[in-house]
Amino acid sequence: MIKDMVKLIPEIGLIKEANLRDLTRKIWEKAMERGGWTPEDLEKMPFTLLIKKTEVNIIKHTRAVTLAALKIAEVLIQEYQERIAINMDYLLSGAILHDVGKLFEYKREKGIFVKSREGDLLRHPISGAAFAFKHGLPEDVLHIIAAHSKEGDGSRRTIEAIIVNHADFVNFDVFKES
Repeated sequence: MIKDMVKLIPEIGLIKEANLRDLTRKIWEKAMERGGWTPEDLEKMPFTLLIKKTEVNIIKHTRAVTLAALKIAEVLIQEYQERIAINMDYLLSGAILHDVGKLFEYKREKGIFVKSREGDLLRHPISGAAFAFKHGLPEDVLHIIAAHSKEGDGSRRTIEAIIVNHADFVNFDVFKES
């Protein structure tokens, strides 16, 4: 499974701190196991159920959000230098795991992805953060997962959470029907 996850989401390898890199990969693997998903399932799973007929899967979305967040952080660091501090490992881990809760929020019914009972009760930012908490993810990364969507609106977000939130919405909004 390790090779599958790194093959699916090669950005995991950009996390420099070995323990965080391994934990990020492990959380994806454990979430797949708990949800009963295979790598092939993830390549078919839509990144959202809110946009009808989206052809963007959860893996492509996760990678796009991660790469967008990385580019935003690089520009901010280049332009503002010592005025800001961004923990790039936390940013990467949080971006890679931001939608891991969708593996519990979704189920497949007659070949179609639909919201699960768990998804009706807990949206993916909450279930994803709770699941990651169980596996010992640092609080700063849990915060990114929990605050990346509307659940974080109105609360204080770290700079890493702000970046992932905006990267996620850019990657969502471009596919919304007007």
